Amino acid sequence: MNTSAQTRHATPDKDTIALLPPFERLGMDRIALISSGTEAREAKAHLMDVPAWGFDTESKPTFRVGDLSDGPHILQLASAERAWVFQLHDTACRDIAAELLAMQGFVKAGFGLGDDRKRIVSKLGVEPAGVLELNTVFRAQGYRKDMGVKGAVAVLFNQRFMKSKKAATSNWANARLTESQLVYAANDAYAAIRVFNALGLGQSV
Repeated sequence: MNTSAQTRHATPDKDTIALLPPFERLGMDRIALISSGTEAREAKAHLMDVPAWGFDTESKPTFRVGDLSDGPHILQLASAERAWVFQLHDTACRDIAAELLAMQGFVKAGFGLGDDRKRIVSKLGVEPAGVLELNTVFRAQGYRKDMGVKGAVAVLFNQRFMKSKKAATSNWANARLTESQLVYAANDAYAAIRVFNALGLGQSV
């Protein structure tokens, strides 16, 4: 008998997820926009107090064949209580963001981080340390394909994680980010750390 086949699980489909109650996202009162070295140092001090962070980046989308993104334009890091959205156009802010990503001893958990890593190495000149691809964790538990944040929130919390396509494809290189952009970006990282904690992974950190 093939026991491994018995433990395989299907990733929830869109129709199933659509019926679930919404995931409670962070509001603007728990989201900090970081755009200067001073703000980045304050954010770093808060992040040093927790051993694992939700992690994601956003880049200005490209729409024409052959266009190359010069992203990431923002970096999102989150604890289980709040999130920090770093804009990377300021040199001092960018340097501290790079320092945080390269820092050993802290887990950076997220979904679909392959492209994020390549862009970080290219733009920030650092190799992110302690990165945990949460899709890999679910695959090891028997899920057949990449779970993604929506599937993970559905499985672990029985809730629907909402993502705005308009925000996803917006211009992340803008000097002024909208509230919808900040909420979108921050909650990608926040949901990742919530999933990390719900999986019990924080107990080994």
